[in-house]
Amino acid sequence: MRIAFLGTPDFAVPTLTGLVAAGHEVAAVYSQPPAPRGRGQVLTPSPVHAHALSLGIPVRTPASMRDPAEALAFAALDLDAAVVVAYGQILPREVLDAPRLGCFNLHGSLLPRWRGAAPIQRAVMAGDKVTGVEVMRMSEGLDEGAVLLSESVRIGPLDTAGTIHDRLSPLGAALMVRAIDALAKGPVPETPQADEGATYAKKIRAKEARINWSRSAVEVDRQIRGLSPFPGAWCLAPSERGPIRVKALLSRVEDGDGEPGQVLDDGLLIACGEGAVRLLRAQREGRAAQDAEAFLRGFPLAAGARLA
Repeated sequence: MRIAFLGTPDFAVPTLTGLVAAGHEVAAVYSQPPAPRGRGQVLTPSPVHAHALSLGIPVRTPASMRDPAEALAFAALDLDAAVVVAYGQILPREVLDAPRLGCFNLHGSLLPRWRGAAPIQRAVMAGDKVTGVEVMRMSEGLDEGAVLLSESVRIGPLDTAGTIHDRLSPLGAALMVRAIDALAKGPVPETPQADEGATYAKKIRAKEARINWSRSAVEVDRQIRGLSPFPGAWCLAPSERGPIRVKALLSRVEDGDGEPGQVLDDGLLIACGEGAVRLLRAQREGRAAQDAEAFLRGFPLAAGARLA
């Protein structure tokens, strides 16, 4: 089929790769405009943008798809379908209706749970045991369209948003290729979403990343794993130079009793309002992420120290 691909982050790259490998004609790739990155704040193409160029596919980076001129240019592509994976813009009705068969989105949750911007992080932070990825027909509502195909994965006690992301990305790519292959042959059954059980995955805000050790160990552990690797749940640790920001990137819940934030042993067991969490991976400000053992060799935190 003749398709357009709309996506921005690395999560979307395997889907673009899979569609090209399956023989579909990608007439154009749409991605968010290049953004300043790195210490030099150099304008850098998104992962999807860069990958599309490596494949020889023309890339468009409009500031807004709501621009009437952009909608006309999109319609002029004469598409069979459009595939959307974490594009980062709301598509207006004129764009959604332009392809012959419609626009299809790959979403990282089991809808209607976790509609919205941060479904993977929110699933881990909420303590969900299962999540997944789905192909849905796009509508003007926020992730409210009918579902064509679905795959689920379990969220284990040591899974982070990062590990779930890395499992769902290739799984979702294969799912979308199956959906587009099937649509090329004829109609595919679609299951309307129920309104019951709908939840919304709001964008992660910076203020959510500060760890409050007065919360229960279960809540702190979910926060740490749900925000790992980005933006990273953080706290302040004491040092000879004053408090240093430390990101907690992996943890597990253990028994422990002490004042919230108190280091309970020489292996990064930290007391919470109820129970304790053991930090398994951490990152000092300005340093690379490290497993706990390596972290402690360079930054000892003995029993009795206090994190804030």
